[in-house]
Amino acid sequence: MSDSRPVGFFDSGVGGTSILQAFRRLCPEEKTLYLADTANCPYGNRPPAEVVRLSEAMVQKLLARNCKMIVVACNTATAAAIDYLRVAYPEIPFIGVEPAVKPAALHSRTGVVAVLATAGTFGGRLYNETKARFAKDVRVLAVVADEFVVLVESIARGEGSLGDARSWSIVESKIRPLVDAGADHIVLGCTHFPHLKRLIAAVAGPSVAIVDPSEAVAAQARRVLAERGLLCK
Repeated sequence: MSDSRPVGFFDSGVGGTSILQAFRRLCPEEKTLYLADTANCPYGNRPPAEVVRLSEAMVQKLLARNCKMIVVACNTATAAAIDYLRVAYPEIPFIGVEPAVKPAALHSRTGVVAVLATAGTFGGRLYNETKARFAKDVRVLAVVADEFVVLVESIARGEGSLGDARSWSIVESKIRPLVDAGADHIVLGCTHFPHLKRLIAAVAGPSVAIVDPSEAVAAQARRVLAERGLLCK
């Protein structure tokens, strides 16, 4: 059996396209739909109940387009809404995104790792359970980086570029203190942040690993499609 219905993705803006691109590389045969809630971007500083409401509105739009799976391609929306969505729509598989604290903690040489995310993500169950389980033996530097979301969205609108002095200054202001504190892994805990990956790596230097969960999320989405017999073959 082959299921030709699309896989839906949503985020508050362009950030989730980092997950979309990884999924398309892994599953080029699958149809995809992407929704960006730019009218309400960013989600990171909104109350959890509001993020749930906004997320459900996006899910309903994707379901109206007959999506067979929905990828919550936003860390903040995953933290606030994915438990609710899985209960409210039990027939639909939902794939979420959470900061990849586990691999960073397990592979750290210095015992210091940094996580860049939004306040909403840091307040979520998934992040805190993962941190408690896998990062007990390392120091975790949790840094709210809402400025990065604004930067990515502004570049997407054609306002500046990754190579300009403003972008370097914004990224350096967040990354340099982490390197100085001994962090040898920097976890990108927001789907906007992989769009800045090369710039973050340039500021951090070659001794710091940048942990991008995009490929892992895409692989999980494919696994669930296969398990449920939903692949487009």
